[in-house]
Amino acid sequence: MEKNVDANVGTSPVSLPVVYVVDDDISVRESLELLIRTAGWQPELFASAQDFLCCPKCTSPSCIILDVKLPGLNGLDLQKQVAVDRSDMPIIFISGYGDVPSTVQAMKAGAVEFLTKPFSEETLLNAIRHALERSQSVLAEQAALQDLRNRFDLLSRREREVMTLVVRGLLNKQVAFELGISEITVKAHRGRVMEKMEARSFADLVMMAAKLPATPTKD
Repeated sequence: MEKNVDANVGTSPVSLPVVYVVDDDISVRESLELLIRTAGWQPELFASAQDFLCCPKCTSPSCIILDVKLPGLNGLDLQKQVAVDRSDMPIIFISGYGDVPSTVQAMKAGAVEFLTKPFSEETLLNAIRHALERSQSVLAEQAALQDLRNRFDLLSRREREVMTLVVRGLLNKQVAFELGISEITVKAHRGRVMEKMEARSFADLVMMAAKLPATPTKD
């Protein structure tokens, strides 16, 4: 597996955006490495899709510059795997010739750009900026959802039951009837739910609950 020869590869700050280049043409990899590094991003180079799949997942904003035609697993096949395993990593396709079917397939599958060689440096840089912005947005959403799940994990089983019924619109007395507890107890649980979930209002709590549809109930 080919990677950058720079000694700092793998030790750069996690906040530094990473641009992966997957292309079997060494001249393309070398020229893109210089362009990416000059722009202030961290380049990571691979000669094949298989090599790329062996690298650890990135925790900072990232994107892939991906050649359509590759030995073994081609670019479109790699795109399918990235969509499943690395949804926060947008793809910029590059190709040595105009291939309308491949372009359509790639764009329908979510590629941010499909560039046909030769393309200008500015065109590629703009595509990378756009891809990294999208990656940052997805990472931020994932982090916010994980934080919400962590807060939900702090709730006891009873608090989760109260939250589930409350966000469905049931009044405290109705929740009390459903759970076979007193209304005062419901109010106490409800207060702890609001505190642990860091909900500023009932509407805020409802929005949080809508983002946690598949969260299992704690024993």
